[in-house]
Amino acid sequence: MVSDALVATAVAVVVTASLPFYLYGAWYILEQAVVTWDVLVHHLKFIAVGLALTTIPVVTWMAPRFLDQIGGLSAVHVFLGLQAYAMLAVALTGIVRIFQVKRSHDLYERGPDERDEDVDIGDLHENMSAWRARLRMGVAGYVLFWLLAWLVGLLRYVNRYLLFG
Repeated sequence: MVSDALVATAVAVVVTASLPFYLYGAWYILEQAVVTWDVLVHHLKFIAVGLALTTIPVVTWMAPRFLDQIGGLSAVHVFLGLQAYAMLAVALTGIVRIFQVKRSHDLYERGPDERDEDVDIGDLHENMSAWRARLRMGVAGYVLFWLLAWLVGLLRYVNRYLLFG
């Protein structure tokens, strides 16, 4: 049987490995002058890998063990993690609407030569600025709460398996 410490180490490594995927995905999309469909898909591939590397361990190993480990740090860890996913939901409510409007205006399909460069994305829909703000707040909140949850998770790992294991 695999020891709890070995599984915890593997989970810590996998969750930590998601950070470079998030960072690259964010850097890539921010560096693009025009977000085409190909750019969006490339960005989402990295973000999806980061989310999978975080979410799969949470659902399969961390969440089922929560009640057995209830305590101060575990409660903080869970609280911060839930806040991260709540902020992700906020971001998704913005990106879905932005995607729909950009798609309806063929902004993902047309090449740079075919675009009307005078069209501001904010002019495409009356609520675009609110959706973009939701997206920015959601992404920033997700990253902040993810980092805090990750740090608390590492502290829990060190306390449980390295210091007092």
